[in-house]
Amino acid sequence: MAFVVLATWKAKPGEEARIREVIAVMTPLSLAEPGCLFYQAQVSPRDPRTFVLYEQYVDQKGYDDHRATAHFQEHVVGRAFASLESRDVVTYETI
Repeated sequence: MAFVVLATWKAKPGEEARIREVIAVMTPLSLAEPGCLFYQAQVSPRDPRTFVLYEQYVDQKGYDDHRATAHFQEHVVGRAFASLESRDVVTYETI
């Protein structure tokens, strides 16, 4: 079973480009992690401030390792979080 993360980010007004930049940097870095199986971001066609990230990891530890990486801390915590109006993260396990 894979560990699935569904994160919904709402950018602050005018911060959409910064969030797109962070996602563009994070996607290949995340996919290169040994515990990452899948990492895909989407943006709402009706609301360009709303982003959904669908991620799969081999297990909970793979996700925890992802959050502990230097690139997550630098780009997500250091750059994206300040540009977000809201952030919701829900986890699942595949069946």
